[in-house]
Amino acid sequence: MKKILIVDDEPNIVMSLEYTFKKNNFEVFIARDGQEALDILKSHLPDVVILDVMMPHVDGYATLEQIKKEERLNGCRVIFLSAKNKDSDIEKGLALGADRYMTKPFSIKKLVEQVNELIT
Repeated sequence: MKKILIVDDEPNIVMSLEYTFKKNNFEVFIARDGQEALDILKSHLPDVVILDVMMPHVDGYATLEQIKKEERLNGCRVIFLSAKNKDSDIEKGLALGADRYMTKPFSIKKLVEQVNELIT
C-alpha cells in the first residue's frame, strides 16, 4: 500500500485530503505542524509528503531541510501545498528540494495526479 504524510494546520484541508487519499488506497499519516511531521518520519517512511509552508512551531521550509538531511528519506517525494504563491516562495521551495509546488486554492484531482506521477 502506498503511504502519504499530509502536513497542514488547516483542519478542512487535512480532512478532505485524508478522505481523498484513503479512497485512492493510500495509508495516510497526518501531522499538524513540521515538528509533528518529523516525529512521524522517525518511525514511518511515506512515499510522498504533502507539506504546507506556513505552520506553527516548524514551518514547511525548515521541515523539508530536515527531510533532505535524512539519508533514509531520500526516496520520499515532497509536494509543497501552500497559499504562499509568489515566484520567490515557489523558487525557494523547489530550491530546497521539493519535487512539486502547488498553490492554494488547489484542485484535489490535480494534486492526486501529481502524487501518482511522482510515485509511478
